[in-house]
Amino acid sequence: MRALCWVAAGELAVREVPDPELRNERDVIVRVRRSATAGGDLPLLAGRHPLLRPGDVLGAEFLGEVVEAGPGVRRHRAGDRVVVGASVACGGCWYCRQGLHSCCDNAHADLPSADPDWFRSDPDWVRSDAGCFGRPRAAGGFAGGHAEYVRVPYADVSAFRVPDAVDDVGAVFAADVAPTGWLAAELGAVRNGDVVAVWGAGAVGQVTARAAVLRGAARVLVVDRHEERLRMAERHSDAEPLDYRRTDVAAELRDRSGGRGPDVCVVAVGTPPARSRADRFGGQHADRPDALREAVHACRKSGVVVVLGGTGGFVDAFPLGALTERRLTLRGAGRPDLRDVPMLLDRMARGELRTEHLATHRLPLAQGPEGYALFRDRADGCVRAVFTP
Repeated sequence: MRALCWVAAGELAVREVPDPELRNERDVIVRVRRSATAGGDLPLLAGRHPLLRPGDVLGAEFLGEVVEAGPGVRRHRAGDRVVVGASVACGGCWYCRQGLHSCCDNAHADLPSADPDWFRSDPDWVRSDAGCFGRPRAAGGFAGGHAEYVRVPYADVSAFRVPDAVDDVGAVFAADVAPTGWLAAELGAVRNGDVVAVWGAGAVGQVTARAAVLRGAARVLVVDRHEERLRMAERHSDAEPLDYRRTDVAAELRDRSGGRGPDVCVVAVGTPPARSRADRFGGQHADRPDALREAVHACRKSGVVVVLGGTGGFVDAFPLGALTERRLTLRGAGRPDLRDVPMLLDRMARGELRTEHLATHRLPLAQGPEGYALFRDRADGCVRAVFTP
């Protein structure tokens, strides 16, 4: 079958790879109908993960049709149209039973044997979250959805039937974008009357804004510099756009929140990881979280700051004093859990949550490298590229 593979830093190619096969009784094989680019792919594309190998199949977000199911699968059968959560989780460990699928203990299938000597020398890369599709062996080694077929382990846990009222392009974002945005609003404990500020008007930032509105926020402000993204957030998320090139963001946020600052600040911009382990220990390429610093200083006293994914492990010049003196709560998440996917699909079916507009570029899988170039460079107004095998 054909799949979009990592070849070298900055280079992708569509190649022939072996067809997936059932390995366990809880597996299904899915024929992919749509797959989408994701922000977590960009560090991989740049070759910044030490366990990435040529030929690894990318793609954390995908939707398709079940073509084969193992004997232990109870919720799915051949012909079901399903969206597959980006996190791979067993459903039975302590974390999964608490609904914390992104912390699953059992989904790093290949982690112990990946490279023991390397892990001992660099323990910072040993992740505590679940496996993920389209990631190297440090995240389970599960081939991704930019392919014609995918093996989905623990299918009763991570695959969800798509309502007839939701089309493929909208539903594919229920894999990761929509639950991440909803999780941000949940971690921020957004409630009726709150003022919420979101840094980043990409796909996750836009859904975060919409989730805050659905949870009762009185005002939601989105900070970015890309005009087309800000217009999207205003139109589809009922958010107030702030272009930081033309606006004193801190002053505007105070003015629009009664002088206190937002109740909840969400950082959804992502930052590129440092290039080496030495850099991560304070070198010149360590992360510089400008948006995070701004959010900490802008948030009202005793408010909540939420950081979503995209960091490389270490940051410098973090305003710890402001965090403690202002009694802020800081929460973070790399990937969402799976428990909200059915609810979000229902909201999509009812028209409360629209995501089709996020697919600004729709391409055949054969043009995957071009789609990722548009996504990486934010060229031609690209928010996300969606591929059809």
